[in-house]
Amino acid sequence: MLFSVGFLALYFGLFVVLLALWWGRRPAPVPPLSNYPKVSILIAARNEEANILACLEALDRLDYPKDKLEVLVGDDRSTDDTYRLVIEYGKTHPFVSCYKITQTLPGTKGKANVLAQLAHHATTNFFFITDADIQVPPHWVETLLRQVQPQTGIVTGITTTTGSRLFDRLQTLDWLYNLGLMQVVADRGVPVSTMGNNMLVTRQAYEAVGGFEGIPFSITEDVQLFRQVVARGFTTANVYQAEAMALSAPAPDGLTFLHQRRRWMRGSVHLPWYMLLLFVLHSSYYPVWLPFFLHTSWGVAAAVFGAKLVLQSGFVHLCLRRVGQKTRWLDLLWLELYLLVSSLVLIVFFFLPVKIRWKGRQY
Repeated sequence: MLFSVGFLALYFGLFVVLLALWWGRRPAPVPPLSNYPKVSILIAARNEEANILACLEALDRLDYPKDKLEVLVGDDRSTDDTYRLVIEYGKTHPFVSCYKITQTLPGTKGKANVLAQLAHHATTNFFFITDADIQVPPHWVETLLRQVQPQTGIVTGITTTTGSRLFDRLQTLDWLYNLGLMQVVADRGVPVSTMGNNMLVTRQAYEAVGGFEGIPFSITEDVQLFRQVVARGFTTANVYQAEAMALSAPAPDGLTFLHQRRRWMRGSVHLPWYMLLLFVLHSSYYPVWLPFFLHTSWGVAAAVFGAKLVLQSGFVHLCLRRVGQKTRWLDLLWLELYLLVSSLVLIVFFFLPVKIRWKGRQY
């Protein structure tokens, strides 16, 4: 009981601080681009015939000179029409190229292997990395480039999901919420993490770590790359605004969702200690609150639950407002149930002796 009280006091104290910082956030103005350098956009695609054209069409809508773009798609042994669709698209959009990835570089697997090989084909000093099921906003390239300083290694945008189902909308809130927590820390000038579907890595930083084939393999290759780049003294930047917000297809069902989150949990071991502590504290709320609920009065437990709901809803509301989206207040109530169930189920699922399924492969 004493541990639960101490944990909840720490949890709420930290949450109040994070909310105050998020409420009072005033990002420093960033100067516009003085020139438009050529950039490479790297996309690993495996059996993405349902998504790849929407991804490419979003890139075609980029408000950036087309003669300064090279889009490199790596077809990772797809068994569907992904390769043919990209080749056909490239015939009318010459900035798009597609490469069949049939070999595996030593020390790499899956997406890391594809990106490593695409990087060898890239001809520019800026590698933008996204996924085949992502649609980036029109000002994506320019917005991330504006954050680049002489020592910058990685710039990260934000990603959330689309969809009208309740489950889809709750994933949207979940993504924006967790990225908001990361942004509060990033605003303090310390490195947090990156997202492999919405990131820029400079060639200088990428080559300094030896590329994906030069770093230890991880199923979360983006977090591993981020860790290695930071270790070599490069700076990073995170951008939380609509102009840098990419849209992803949501996890279609509960099992896919669990495998996705289990992969992320595996990658969390590579986060900086303060980010790992923040997310452990955040995800441990319900495992601690439930015993507290059983050993205290209903009134006290309800008050603690209500306080958490109010603070969390306020934080999520600010997240939505910062990217120009409106709040569905009833969804914020459903979000609480979603977080309760997913937190408890994921703790069990994480320790089950089963492999992670991702993009048709097992890890």
